[in-house]
Amino acid sequence: MILSRKFLKFEIDLDFVLIAVTTSLKDYRVCYLINKALSFNLVKNPDLEVDINHGTEPVLFSIYHYNWEATETDFYFIANKGSDGYLIPEMRKADYFLLIKNYIDENDLDNLVSALNKVPEIVAAVKIDPKKIKSRENLLF
Repeated sequence: MILSRKFLKFEIDLDFVLIAVTTSLKDYRVCYLINKALSFNLVKNPDLEVDINHGTEPVLFSIYHYNWEATETDFYFIANKGSDGYLIPEMRKADYFLLIKNYIDENDLDNLVSALNKVPEIVAAVKIDPKKIKSRENLLF
């Protein structure tokens, strides 16, 4: 008797855009500058808890949130360095990430990255393809 085997392939849905931000400023100061430059209202949320080292305490990362009501787009400004490790360890040079959930127009996205790069205190803001990041599961919350 021959048994047929079926395999279930699990693929993570990465329906967000990711921008890496490099700066030497503290999170609250960068958010203030982004709020001013982009007319946002990033507000501090309780720290994001991520299980990076399974079996140990979760690592805490500061996180800010803003919602564009017109398009229902959510913006999350997340620190890459947490209480005991990195959110995305392979991108240690990035200090923060701006994670954009739901729809954002390509032109709006380009304008946003351009506006971030015009803030003098921000060294660089670069779009990152989430599919190329090994630890992308840390960005799912």
